[in-house]
Amino acid sequence: MVSSVTTEGLDGLMNSGASRGGASDEARGEQVRGEQIRYVDRREIFAQHAFFRGLASAAIDELVARSRIERCRRGKTIFRRASPGTAMMAVLRGSVKICTVSRGGKEAVLNVIAPGQVFGEIAVLDGGPRTADAVALVDSDILVLDRRDFVPVVRAHPDLAQRLLEVLCGRLRKTSEQLEDAFFLDMPGRLAKALLSAQVPGAGGTVNVQLTQRELGEMIGTARESVNKLLHTWQRNGIVALRRGAIAIKRPAALKALAEGEEALG
Repeated sequence: MVSSVTTEGLDGLMNSGASRGGASDEARGEQVRGEQIRYVDRREIFAQHAFFRGLASAAIDELVARSRIERCRRGKTIFRRASPGTAMMAVLRGSVKICTVSRGGKEAVLNVIAPGQVFGEIAVLDGGPRTADAVALVDSDILVLDRRDFVPVVRAHPDLAQRLLEVLCGRLRKTSEQLEDAFFLDMPGRLAKALLSAQVPGAGGTVNVQLTQRELGEMIGTARESVNKLLHTWQRNGIVALRRGAIAIKRPAALKALAEGEEALG
């Protein structure tokens, strides 16, 4: 099943347990009380994050003062569909899946948010409820900006508003692409595209996908057994390597060819 993508995703040592009063009803994401998350400088976080990089100094100063970092353990629900949209979030480390669950319990993975990307922006901008669930795929560090703090900064800094518009346009483009793939791309092509979209850097220069085969099936609308069979075929051809808890991409060019509707060579 392919659905539209309706995603939402300091100085020295920052204590991850220091959350603000009047916190949202959303899950605090295993915020580790009494434990410190090491980041050299809050300003450096914004300077290196793909979404915030290059913003005006005044905007960065306001965001630094109003942000916090939360640590989410693997499998932790960060927020649920229909919950209040009280914060926008950015992935610093790890990855987050955006998903929705049918009444019958079937899950559809709509998107995977990687480091350098934001989520939760839709409900924050319009003040409405969350449109999907957000779940940490691996242990992750999440930068959190509460709506009551973030919206005034957006209003005061047009360059930040422009970036949010670009994010929303990107969501719409991806929705159109998903619908096109559902009609015109075969299952191997959809799986190849899903692997490429979910890849993250691993240890030793490897590139890994940390989705389970079930989650990949939910992402492309097919059974886990079909995903398993195709991945084993690709492993024999040297395109991927199946490892415990991850899928290593060995030949990204072959996956790209499949994602474009071509035959992988070799």
